[in-house]
Amino acid sequence: MIKISNRVQVSENEIEWQFIRSSGAGGQHLNKVSTAAQLIFDIKASSLPDFYKEKLLTKADHRISQSGKIIIKCQQSRSQEANRQTALQQFIELAASVGEVAKRRIPTKATRASQRRRVDSKKQRGEVKSLRQNKIRF
Repeated sequence: MIKISNRVQVSENEIEWQFIRSSGAGGQHLNKVSTAAQLIFDIKASSLPDFYKEKLLTKADHRISQSGKIIIKCQQSRSQEANRQTALQQFIELAASVGEVAKRRIPTKATRASQRRRVDSKKQRGEVKSLRQNKIRF
């Protein structure tokens, strides 16, 4: 079981792994081994709670496809196992991020002193600008 939060866990059978060849520069060894790990997780068919499913499906993240699948590709390391662990960690962070409820902001009012300072600075600025004007009198 993969622990997402204290109450939420996902079975390892729900995650599909594909190992593919890494892109980019490399040597002769690169063309022979599949070291890049690709994690595929179907949100709709998972055992996640409905709250997590809804939040994940509405989240704006490039790793979540239109069909409701999380696809994480990792090719940072030359080791297949290290890439697998990194992709799994990214998946856990993504899934856990929707479980955190943001703190509600309490709107505040400006103090009288701050309002007075603002108006005073505006008056002073206006005075400076009015002194710059060439006053032509006929």
